[in-house]
Amino acid sequence: MRYIGCKTLILENIINVIHERTENVRTITDIFSGTGVVAKTLKELGYSVNSNDILYFSYVLNKGTLEQNAPISDEVKGIIAHLNNLSVENAPWFDINNAFIYQNYSPHEGCERMYLQCDNAIKIDLIRQEIERLRGQVTESEYYYLLSLLINAVPYVSNITGTYGAYLKYWDKRTYNKLLLEEIEIQQSDIECHCYNLDAISLARQTECDLVYLDPPYNGRQYLPNYHLLETIARYDNPSIKGVTGMRVDPDKMSDFCKKARAKRAFGELLNTLDCRYILLSYNNEALLSTDDMSEIVRDAGIADTFTLYEYDYRRYKNKIPNNKKGLKEQLYFVEKAR
Repeated sequence: MRYIGCKTLILENIINVIHERTENVRTITDIFSGTGVVAKTLKELGYSVNSNDILYFSYVLNKGTLEQNAPISDEVKGIIAHLNNLSVENAPWFDINNAFIYQNYSPHEGCERMYLQCDNAIKIDLIRQEIERLRGQVTESEYYYLLSLLINAVPYVSNITGTYGAYLKYWDKRTYNKLLLEEIEIQQSDIECHCYNLDAISLARQTECDLVYLDPPYNGRQYLPNYHLLETIARYDNPSIKGVTGMRVDPDKMSDFCKKARAKRAFGELLNTLDCRYILLSYNNEALLSTDDMSEIVRDAGIADTFTLYEYDYRRYKNKIPNNKKGLKEQLYFVEKAR
């Protein structure tokens, strides 16, 4: 899934810093987990991970996979096939008037938005409603696994360039694909992980671990407006929406970490609240806070002489050459925290 700030390209750097600078780390908290790229990699390496994100669709993506420790059963595989085969004709319980995604995000006589072709929008509503109907018949783990498959499938048929902040005014070729849930393989494991859907400060107040990894927003682009459609599909709560793009009205999901006037105080409060032995924070040198400001915040939150700033040439997504923007650096801030 394409996601703002995804850390796929610097995973190796993150892991190297953890291996080189820490000792006896068993539990790691990933406070801004997003799609869970870092959290899943850490679990694969043997760490017990606490994953968190304030956005519910991110929580679903992580809870549906990170907490799973057994291969998917034949029964669940059968449910996936059933969901993929759903249609208006074989779902007598389905009412098109209650199909929130179709009614609000695909073009028809009552809507001009072009996020989804009509057939795919209806299929999303069908699958989402059926997953909810099945909730009492499957385990909690299976419920979130199925829902995570739906969230993962939506970007492959969405009429967007990368985020849901706007839709294209013509149909991209991917929108002609048929929405399809694809099984995500789960490996047998005995590593216990936990997922949370809290704001960062709330999680910090109630979680103790060996290391905290933070991948906060870098700029003023709030994540909720950019992923509002995925959030609505995950929650399926018929929210109040506004504007040309039908964004959710969720003022409590607007992050102080994206606001220049509030970011420094928010970071200071968060890092000083953390109960851990090590802090590792991703950022870049052209983010809301300057390198000097972020260095001061991280250094002050721990043992000053253990602080280290690592910088790497920024690389474009799926590209091995540096970005054309001269001087842009990905950064990792590390400090050992006094407890």
